[in-house]
Amino acid sequence: MKLSICNELFEAWPLEKVFSYVSWLGYHGVEIAPFTLTEDVRSLGPGERRRLRELAESHGLEIVGLHWLLVKPEGLHILGPSRETINATLEYMRALIDFSADLGGKVLVFGSPRQRNVPPGMSREEAWGRAVDFFGNVAEYAEERGQIVAIEPLARHLTNFINTVDEAVKLIEEVGSPGLQLILDVYSMTDEGRPYGEIIRRGGRYLVHFHANDTNKLGPGFGDADYIEILNALREVGYRGFLSVEVFDTSPGTERIASESIENLKKFGRMVGLEF
Repeated sequence: MKLSICNELFEAWPLEKVFSYVSWLGYHGVEIAPFTLTEDVRSLGPGERRRLRELAESHGLEIVGLHWLLVKPEGLHILGPSRETINATLEYMRALIDFSADLGGKVLVFGSPRQRNVPPGMSREEAWGRAVDFFGNVAEYAEERGQIVAIEPLARHLTNFINTVDEAVKLIEEVGSPGLQLILDVYSMTDEGRPYGEIIRRGGRYLVHFHANDTNKLGPGFGDADYIEILNALREVGYRGFLSVEVFDTSPGTERIASESIENLKKFGRMVGLEF
């Protein structure tokens, strides 16, 4: 397992400063939220994409991939209400897959809670059918580009669609493509009310990415999540991807969160015999 961190934590920092700092702290990679770079990734040409990739590499970092995929541009939604909306969202997902590939990334985390909510008046059955069709198309293109879209079960207060590992696994299995896999997030796992290890083992065969945060929206080790249980379960299922620090509360300060999160992950790792 390797350690990465999400770039939106650093707010207005230029990417060169972000890369330099997280490399100095000992992270192995950075996960990019596209909206922090541009309203629309299609506006970034080949030269700028090459520059970003080379900038990360110059600091010894991998660009792990992308997350917060559909924050911008406005009006995207995987379920509609119109076919035009779905088609525009599908087109942008393909553009994001291209962008990730150009940056040297591998995984696109599909969280985007507002852009997947079941609209008022739409049945759950219709929503599910539309989601299977949408992600089937996305996964096929991702596979062609050597990318993986990872569906993220999210807490119920964030979205009303795909809230548990069981639902995410059902979607993955119905789509049936290696281009669609699973990401788990500690903060949202807490909402399931099940042991972390049980959730990880349930989704382990599809798990390609992992968001390391805590019960209080802060970094790993800032709250009550049992990281010994989490790391042991990840090792049990043979997880070899990134532990990527993502937080939803920056009040303690960017540098404190970034530095203490990696210190905590390394400490927890040592406690279970893992070295990052």
